[in-house]
Amino acid sequence: MSRVAAARLDDTLAALADPTRRRMVDLLRSRARRADELAAALRMSPSVMRRDLRVLRTRGLVEEEGVAQDARVRVFLLRREPFGDVQTWLGEVEMFWSDQLGSFKAGRARTRKAGRQ
Repeated sequence: MSRVAAARLDDTLAALADPTRRRMVDLLRSRARRADELAAALRMSPSVMRRDLRVLRTRGLVEEEGVAQDARVRVFLLRREPFGDVQTWLGEVEMFWSDQLGSFKAGRARTRKAGRQ
């Protein structure tokens, strides 16, 4: 993994370390939402919501878009790329553990076979 990819992954995981931000991501999975909708759903003050949205936005997990009907209204939606990076990394970790488990099982089978002889 390149340094840039590792830094992006670190940023994503740091942003998702906070339970409130993970709940925000869960809400945004279903559809784009306004900040006030997120604040109401999570029973948060608008100022705290803005802080957490800023973290998610600066780390690249969400983006902000305007609404065609009213230029003053902004909605937030998830970006796919950071989650793909996490999925790729988790897949690599899973392959490592699968290989380790396979090696352990093979070694155990050899030990048992040797013990029977």
